[in-house]
Amino acid sequence: QVHLLEPGGGLVQPGGLLRLLCAASGSIWSINVTGWYRQAPGKQRELVAQITSGGNTNYVDSVKGRFTISRDNAKNTVYLQMNSLKPEDAAVYYCNTHTYDDMDYWGKGTLVTVSS
Repeated sequence: QVHLLEPGGGLVQPGGLLRLLCAASGSIWSINVTGWYRQAPGKQRELVAQITSGGNTNYVDSVKGRFTISRDNAKNTVYLQMNSLKPEDAAVYYCNTHTYDDMDYWGKGTLVTVSS
């Protein structure tokens, strides 16, 4: 099993920045892809960004150029740096890991509020 902790959410003004962390423990050797998803009220959960074990990244169009996903293998942590935040970025953000044996694990989510 993989356990995920997601500190880092909070309130930020439009145009501000925030960094989310996803700290993994357990069977971290099995992780293939780590992604950040978000779900706003009344909307479906969507993939925001993902990073493979090899370091390849992928972003939804709406965050390209503003968000950066990265990983620190020594700390078993994946980061989501969010810059130039917009009100439409407000959501509960979830960390997800997909393992080599096709298992998915989710964190409990962290709330990001973008408001003046």
